[in-house]
Amino acid sequence: MLPRIPTCSRLSPRAAFTTIRSLRQPAHDLDDLPPSENDFIVSILRANPSLRDTRSYLASFGPRPKPPAAPVRLTPAADGLATKPSIPVVLEDAKPSPVVSSILDPVIKRTALVKMQGPFTDVQLESISRGLVYLEKLGLVSVIVVESDAVPRGDHDERAFLIEETMRIVTTLEKQGARARPVLGSVVRLGPQPEEDDNVVDPPEAHTAPSDFIPIRSALRSGEIPVIPPFALDSFCRSVRVDADDVLGALARGMTQAGSTSDDVDLTPMRLMIINREGGVPSYARSGYPHLLINLTSEYSHIHETFHHPWRHSNPTALSNLALARTCLSYMPPTSSAIMVSHRSPSSLIANLITNKPALSSSLPHALLQGNRRLTPHTPTLLRRGLPIRVIRSLSDIDRPKLNALLEQSFGRTLDEPAFYQRLETALDFVIVAGDYVGAAIVTNEPSHSSAPAISYLDKFAVLPSHQGDGTVDFLWVALHDESYGLGHPFSANPNGGKGGVGEGHDLVWRSRTDNPVNKWYFERSSGHVRLGPWVLFWCDAEKRLKVEQAKRANAGVSFVEDWEEGRLEMWSDVVEKIPSSWKK
Repeated sequence: MLPRIPTCSRLSPRAAFTTIRSLRQPAHDLDDLPPSENDFIVSILRANPSLRDTRSYLASFGPRPKPPAAPVRLTPAADGLATKPSIPVVLEDAKPSPVVSSILDPVIKRTALVKMQGPFTDVQLESISRGLVYLEKLGLVSVIVVESDAVPRGDHDERAFLIEETMRIVTTLEKQGARARPVLGSVVRLGPQPEEDDNVVDPPEAHTAPSDFIPIRSALRSGEIPVIPPFALDSFCRSVRVDADDVLGALARGMTQAGSTSDDVDLTPMRLMIINREGGVPSYARSGYPHLLINLTSEYSHIHETFHHPWRHSNPTALSNLALARTCLSYMPPTSSAIMVSHRSPSSLIANLITNKPALSSSLPHALLQGNRRLTPHTPTLLRRGLPIRVIRSLSDIDRPKLNALLEQSFGRTLDEPAFYQRLETALDFVIVAGDYVGAAIVTNEPSHSSAPAISYLDKFAVLPSHQGDGTVDFLWVALHDESYGLGHPFSANPNGGKGGVGEGHDLVWRSRTDNPVNKWYFERSSGHVRLGPWVLFWCDAEKRLKVEQAKRANAGVSFVEDWEEGRLEMWSDVVEKIPSSWKK
């Protein structure tokens, strides 16, 4: 007897068992609309922020709540007369209009380190400057370090050229409505920081002193964007040209240490933006198109190993900028991120500021990403400090107290530990752990009632609330893809301590309550879904098998239900509905 599938009740019986794939197309993109790409309002609309994104943005840039005003006490008194006890009289302020409130209580200004890696034409520079001006309107003020590949190190006229380029950027910013200030004096000192932290990989060959931030802080306090050429003071107090990456690394460390020493200027950088002509870091998994999101902690070496030789000519500074991002983010707050973007996509900086996410989620199905018009050679790469990812296959290797805390905080329920771990003793396939148990994906093998192989079931997928929105969810799902339905593809050979992409992929199945707010995220990443009473059953088809089937069919077309699909939803539904709850009632 077939299970009841409410959402498919109006379809034919065979239609209820059809795998849903290749039917979802990307939503109509606002890039197709007539307004200019850099139009401020349209750029904000392109960001399409979620409610969580909006709250996160307002937490950083929104007005700070003010403490309630103390009551005013009026005490009648006169010479020669006894005074009565004071009577508190509260004088309530009249509520100002929203317009007045916005003027009296502006958004909080935060800083971003920006590497402008030219040379750029006047048109390109105007486009970039317009994007930076828009960021300033949203509360993010750029501290710009100038670099130009047009003049080699040691060139006779390099100093004059870089000063001229600095002034050109200042002039262009002011034409776009911003106030900018050239900071031509050296703001960093040549040589490593005294008592450098040994944990920092590839530390910059420059450092700062507290007094070096006086011109930067003065510019920011005056509402001006500081524009800095890559000069440093050597041991003889001479100003010499250095690599802009060393200046940015020194500023990242020094500005983070300086932090907020006054009420109006917070030097702590929350973004690193690398604006160049080549865009992000090419990815072997996307046929040379850029990486969407990079976990620097676990992927840095792997990216170097899989960096194809031709990219050293088409993207000559990709790896050096990757190293720059790793160095700067090692100093900056954990919530900070870096973005590598082409001059062709300045409006994407607004989307990154508001959402702190890549232009496209790296955990989306590969077929959906490959057919997405928003994935181009100029799609930006978002980089985060990230977390180590590892795969655990033995129950004895799991830190149970940490896993328990993760699950209970994520789901807001009390785990039935004895029953939960007793089930895992016989059913566990693997556990993917992010960092120190800030996220985990638990996959089990569920026996079927036929000669079919065991069902690969995603039993738990959890991320601590404090790490939701920092990339951990995508990092974890990509590792889950690589260990289950993505096995067998070269692009599944990511460094997560698992099988390295070697093996046969298998369908991944899971269930979720119909009222789970995460279901929208699941819909986007699954091959299909059906309703099972209070549950939604999701699945991801083994990608290698889909590719083989597609090759077999060639131009013969696809049947409504493939032979290998017959009966599987019935089997999955029967097994999944009987899996016991892991929670105490």
